[in-house]
Amino acid sequence: MSDYKDFERISSRIAELKKSLNAVIVAHNYQRPEVQDVADFTGDSLELARKCTQVDAKVIVFAGVHFMAESAYILNPDRKVLLTEAEAGCPMADMITEEDLLEWKRRYPEAAVVCYINSSAAVKALSDICCTSANGVQVVQSLPEKEILFVPDQNLGHFISRSTDKKMILYPGFCTPHQRVISRHIDLARERYPGCVVLVHPECRPDVVDKADAAMSTSQMLRYARESESRVFVIGTESGLLHHLGKENPGKEFHLLTEGLVCPNMKKTTLASVVRTMEEMRNSITVPEKVRLKAKRALDRMLKVK
Repeated sequence: MSDYKDFERISSRIAELKKSLNAVIVAHNYQRPEVQDVADFTGDSLELARKCTQVDAKVIVFAGVHFMAESAYILNPDRKVLLTEAEAGCPMADMITEEDLLEWKRRYPEAAVVCYINSSAAVKALSDICCTSANGVQVVQSLPEKEILFVPDQNLGHFISRSTDKKMILYPGFCTPHQRVISRHIDLARERYPGCVVLVHPECRPDVVDKADAAMSTSQMLRYARESESRVFVIGTESGLLHHLGKENPGKEFHLLTEGLVCPNMKKTTLASVVRTMEEMRNSITVPEKVRLKAKRALDRMLKVK
């Protein structure tokens, strides 16, 4: 918000609505700074999936994208789940449909299907287990099968493949902002910020991961920055994370690896979106029960992996 008084006024209204609706607001780390600031909880996909099973509220207001709100409903069918912007989708999730996955399963009948949480409920329902960028390696290692069909993010699948001897079959999906990053961006960042630590998301290309100091989920980046003695960091993930990093580490510098690391869908939510969603109880997210139960099995299996 450009006006501090406006922020105070709107956040006060949000607080009133939370109380009257018995609602909780959860926001992904890629949301706008002001949306993160009014949320009860922020986190990556794994943290928010866990948190939504633990909150004591009748209404979950999800500041994120469609597949995240679906996951919240799958795990909490007795609660009202509202997505702050109905048109906030995920292009990577849209790269694989139920029909696509059925075809790939026919091609590789012996493979266990590991589905990145960035996917639709229908795709989750056809998968053996879900994973996030934070626990993908552990999920794959937990399975008895030697052959893994990983959908839909090929870059995350490649990253996981480096830590397992299992045969990884990678579906050719990708995250558009992360796919834009090239290794030259890291060279330029090191020239501009000598001695910096470069952290990238495993949704980046393999050659980018190779050149960075580490590839991590957003929650892992936050933890690393808190614990590190380094003072200057270059971050290769969606720009929204820099707000959280800066708040937690006021004595450290954080720079975005390159321009264009912005997810337009994540940025659709504004404070006005949050207020309208709660006042109108709009954008209720549900999943057909038959699909929900199958998708929940895949999510539950993921949540049991340490």
